[in-house]
Amino acid sequence: MGNRLTQIATRTGDDGSTGLGDGSRVRKDHLRVHALGDVDELNSQLGVLLAEALPSDVRELLVVVQHELFNLGGELSMPGHELLATAAVAHLDEALAHYNTSLPRLKEFILPAGNRAAALAHVARTVARRAERAVVALGAAEPVRDTPRHYLNRLSDLLFVLARVLNRANLDGRSGDDVYWNSERLRRDAAADGAEPQ
Repeated sequence: MGNRLTQIATRTGDDGSTGLGDGSRVRKDHLRVHALGDVDELNSQLGVLLAEALPSDVRELLVVVQHELFNLGGELSMPGHELLATAAVAHLDEALAHYNTSLPRLKEFILPAGNRAAALAHVARTVARRAERAVVALGAAEPVRDTPRHYLNRLSDLLFVLARVLNRANLDGRSGDDVYWNSERLRRDAAADGAEPQ
C-alpha cells in the first residue's frame, strides 16, 4: 500500500497524472480514476446525508457503509488487491430485507423528493448508480472483482428504500409519504376510485 498522506499539495499531479495506492501513476482521466472519484463522491454525499437528523438505526447503517465504501475505494486504487469483504454485500441484502418489510408496495413510480433527508438519499442513490457504471466500464478494460460492482448495485437499491423510510420517519414533525409520479395511469386509477391523485 502507498504511503499515507503527509502533505496535500504535492504538485505531482500537475502533469495530469495521479498516483494509485500501489505506487503506480495513471492519467487523471483513466477509467480507474473515474471509478475512484465516483466512489469518493458517493461517500461524500453520504456524509451530507449523515449531517441530517436520521433514525439512529439508519445512521448506524450509513456509518458502516461509509467505511465499506472507503475499503471499496482502496481496492480500486490498488489493482489486484482485495479490501471490500464479500460479506459487505450480504450485509446490504439484510438491510434491504429489513427496511422493505415496513414499506407499502409501490403502485407507481416515485419522484426523488420528499423531506430533505429523503431527497439527499435519492441524490446518493444516483451517485451510487454512476459509480456502478464506472466500475463496470473499468471491469470491461481491466480485471476487477465482482464484489465492488455487486456492492454498489445493492447500495443504490438500499438508498432508494432508505429514501422511502426517511420520508416516513417523521423527524421533521410532518409525517410523509412517497411523492408519486403523476402519470396518466395514476390519474385514471384515482378517477375510477373517485379520489384525487397525490
